[in-house]
Amino acid sequence: MSADIRELEALVADLARASAETDRQARQVLAKGALNVKRDWQTNARASSGRYAPHYPRSISYDPPSTGPAGISVVIGPDKGAAQGALGNILEYGTSTQAGHNDGGRALAAEEPRFFAAVEALARDLL
Repeated sequence: MSADIRELEALVADLARASAETDRQARQVLAKGALNVKRDWQTNARASSGRYAPHYPRSISYDPPSTGPAGISVVIGPDKGAAQGALGNILEYGTSTQAGHNDGGRALAAEEPRFFAAVEALARDLL
């Protein structure tokens, strides 16, 4: 086997290890961001609807990051099977007679700069 083929095989192995490490670190960044959004959403919900829907904040959760056709994603929001979780759409978006609280939207907006900073730091570290 020539030296060029060995070097190419070593490069392929290095890239495969880097890809796995990138995926692991990206999942960590996404999980941390999801946890931050969940906690902020719960805090917002306690302040905006705690008196009327005291169990609703505890219904807010997130699923661990998963890989799909579009990449790594996470789902954050009220669990409709939990106490008062089914009120999520009404509390978040409102009705024809009452404005929504936008608790999740505000939590997501608060996390956005931290999340992008973490992704940029990850990209710098990987490059």
